[in-house]
Amino acid sequence: MNDAILITRAFRFATERHSTQRRKGEAEEPYVNHLAEVADLVAEATQGSDCNLIVAALLHDTIEDTPTKSSELSSLFNDDIAHLVEEVTDDKTLPKEKRKEKQVLNAHKKSTRAKLLKIADKTSNLRSIATSPPSNWDTNRKKEYIKWAVNVFEGLQGVSPWLETQFNEALEKAQKTI
Repeated sequence: MNDAILITRAFRFATERHSTQRRKGEAEEPYVNHLAEVADLVAEATQGSDCNLIVAALLHDTIEDTPTKSSELSSLFNDDIAHLVEEVTDDKTLPKEKRKEKQVLNAHKKSTRAKLLKIADKTSNLRSIATSPPSNWDTNRKKEYIKWAVNVFEGLQGVSPWLETQFNEALEKAQKTI
């Protein structure tokens, strides 16, 4: 399957799987906007050279937030994409605080490609805090998220100066809103 078909198929799949989901922000944007932003950041960071990683960015929340299984991603796309999505997927059987702690502790152990994807994801989330924060998040909750994102980011650095700059710019804007 050529790259364009793979990307458009993944975008359609992600759109269908996340069709009822909205972002937590005040604007309640369609969730797929987040997926597209993460994929765009990954595409820019890799200069479009890693189609599977771009596809994994589009699909990065399917296992975690929808009934999608890794085997389904392998079958519809390929094993590499499924493994990338698995590598960035939190174990939802664990309590939220434990999942967050594991992200910090395991960030440095991720593959280079998974680190790129995680930085793009955190960058998108910080941008959302700056432009459309969840309406039920007070200043303290925003500060907690920002601190946690920075802690995760510390273990992800060293894979893309451009993407790390994007993260730092998003961080600065998010911090100005609190």
